Amino acid sequence: MCLAIPGQILDVEGNDPLTRSGRVSFAGIVKRANLAYVPEASVGDYVLVHAGFALTVLDEAEALKTLAYLAEFEPEDLN
Repeated sequence: MCLAIPGQILDVEGNDPLTRSGRVSFAGIVKRANLAYVPEASVGDYVLVHAGFALTVLDEAEALKTLAYLAEFEPEDLN
């Protein structure tokens, strides 16, 4: 099963459409993600990230709803 997680873009680096990347916060955990698939994304936007690639820009309300739902899981629920 694959899972994409919503995160908020903190900053963006690069102008090349294929190598443009950004630091993305996932409820406080910050990772770098490639932004090639979301050229319209900018700082403050929420994006859905899978395997290091932002796949789509999300509405903030939908992103926060998904993050709240994921926060309800306990680690033992994932086994």
